[in-house]
Amino acid sequence: RLLEVFSAERPELTLSEAAALAGLDPGTAFRMLHTLVMLGYLSRIPASKRFRLTLKVLDLGLHAIARADLREIARPILRSIVGEVNEAASLGVLDGADILYVERVRAGLTRIGVDIRIGTTIPVFWSTIGEAFLAYLPRPEFERVLAMTPRAGAFPHKPMNRVEIDERLAEVRSSGYALRDSYFGSGLRVLAVPVLDVDNYPLAAISVAVPQMQMSTDDFRIRALEAVRRAAGDIAKAVQASGTVSAAV
Repeated sequence: RLLEVFSAERPELTLSEAAALAGLDPGTAFRMLHTLVMLGYLSRIPASKRFRLTLKVLDLGLHAIARADLREIARPILRSIVGEVNEAASLGVLDGADILYVERVRAGLTRIGVDIRIGTTIPVFWSTIGEAFLAYLPRPEFERVLAMTPRAGAFPHKPMNRVEIDERLAEVRSSGYALRDSYFGSGLRVLAVPVLDVDNYPLAAISVAVPQMQMSTDDFRIRALEAVRRAAGDIAKAVQASGTVSAAV
C-alpha cells in the first residue's frame, strides 16, 4: 500500500502524507518506509523529509514478465523430457539464497517424493537444481549467495561447510550436470542441468527425478542425461530468440 501511493502525480511524499494516503498510522508507516529505503525500493530526497520510488521497483515487474516468458518457453520442453524419463521435470531459478520452482511437469497423477509445486522454494545448497545453477554462477555473485540466509519454509536447511560446497560444485562444473539422491529422504534420484546463455551465465536449471528403487544412478544417467541436456539447450536458444535475458532475482 505504501508503494502504491507514489504515482506520476505524487512522485515525492513525506512520511505523514504517505501514511495518510496508505491508511496507516505514522509509526507503522515510519518503520515500513525505512525498510523500503534499506531494501532500495525508496530513496530519501537530500535535504528533505520526502521519499520517492527508485528504479528498483521496475525490476519487480520486469522479473515477473521475464519469469512468465520463461515458463511459457519451458513448459512444452519439460513435457518432452517427462515423456522420455517417465517421472517428473522441473524448472528453477535463483531467488536470493533459494531455488524457486517456476514450472513443474509430472508424467501422471501419482505423487512422488516431496510435494514440490510451482512457487516452492528450497535452500539453494540443498537442491540439485541449485547445484547445477551455482556451479556456473560468477564468483562475486556466488559469494553473495553464500553469505545469504535461505528463507524459512517447509524444507529444512542441511548444514554444509565451505569445503563440501566447493568440492560438490567442482564436480558439477567438471561433468556439466548434478546427479545425486535427494537430501530430503524422499526416495528420489535427481539429475539437473543448467540453462546457460551465450556467455555461459546460468539463467535457470532443469531437473528430472525418478524413484531410487526404479533404476540405478548409472542407468538414470544413461537414460536421462542427453535428453535433459538437449532440453536445456532448447530452452536457452528459445530464451535468446525471445529476448528474455534472465529470470533470476
